[in-house]
Amino acid sequence: MNSDLTPTAAPTDAPRRLRVALVFGGRSSEHAVSCATAASVMSALDPERYDVIPIGIAKDGSWVLAPNDPEPLRLAPGHIPEVDASGPSVLVPTSATARHLIVHEPGAAPRELNEVDVVFPLLHGPFGEDGTIQGMLDLADVRYVGSGVTASAVMMDKHMMKVVFAAAGLPVGPYTVITDREWLRDPEAALDAVGALEFPVFVKPARAGSSMGISKVDSPDGLRAAVEAAREHDPKVIVEQGIVGREIECGVLDGHGTDAPRTSPLGECIVVKGHAFYDFEAKYLADDDIRLEAPADVAPDIAEQIAQMAVIAFTAAGCEGLARCDFFLTDTGDLLINEINTMPGFTPSSMYPRMWAAAGLTYPQLIDELIALAMERRVGLR
Repeated sequence: MNSDLTPTAAPTDAPRRLRVALVFGGRSSEHAVSCATAASVMSALDPERYDVIPIGIAKDGSWVLAPNDPEPLRLAPGHIPEVDASGPSVLVPTSATARHLIVHEPGAAPRELNEVDVVFPLLHGPFGEDGTIQGMLDLADVRYVGSGVTASAVMMDKHMMKVVFAAAGLPVGPYTVITDREWLRDPEAALDAVGALEFPVFVKPARAGSSMGISKVDSPDGLRAAVEAAREHDPKVIVEQGIVGREIECGVLDGHGTDAPRTSPLGECIVVKGHAFYDFEAKYLADDDIRLEAPADVAPDIAEQIAQMAVIAFTAAGCEGLARCDFFLTDTGDLLINEINTMPGFTPSSMYPRMWAAAGLTYPQLIDELIALAMERRVGLR
């Protein structure tokens, strides 16, 4: 695994602090997770180096200027954070020659915030992680952290993601897809197609994350209800054959210039109790039901193979900035790639930062590195 982890500082000779817009919330079912991510990043950014502009996207899609206070955004048992839609509305740049934000407050004239240097889109799931906000920022020639439109969109779709992986020669597990048209036309035929897989299976929305709408199904009797549950999040559903083995993760951090992407020590999520799989509650609300291990206890040759596969997947997808690559290590020693997250969970306790912490890169240093990488990127196709 690549061990060149010296963080590259954001430019220090600029006449002012870098102005970083944190965009969080959004219309997806992962709204609260995004708020929690923003709270963590907001707390970690050095105010002597960065001028932070928190921009929340409410559940109705409105953009508002949020308070620069992380506490109300933290996710905890009994508290699910949400962007307050009643805040001052924000108009984002639409011109490639002006990157100013315009703020509208009731009873006051519109006011202009200074130009934004870089956007950190802390959005998970559809309407943010899926290339939508990336396309909007590209139209205005605004730099941003993370992957561009194509990688973000394709890696959000679990079906298309597997197509890309297979084309790159990476092994994927057995699966089938149920489209909206197929389900509406003949649901029984769609369910019959799942018969080619071995139970248990996992029924998932094709374009959602954080285990939203996912069901583990042990027999054909539970399939219809699982598909309907997944369709509440996405009309396109993917059904994956359950894989017996361990779930191993690898963090990828882009290289500078022509440098190759870097890989972290591996991590492993172990469900200890109370959950059939690593669902939303286990990820974000349960205190003792899961155990995250970084580095994972994996043989060196397997770890090296996973790291190589992670770089192949990152490159094949056209990812930029960061990604978390998830793998299955089967009981027979085979490796399968499961998925890529282009904006993985990003609180200090999330696996991606924990894996890099195991490599000696602290949470604030990791954020600095991602902003530095974003500042290096070209805008548009120039």
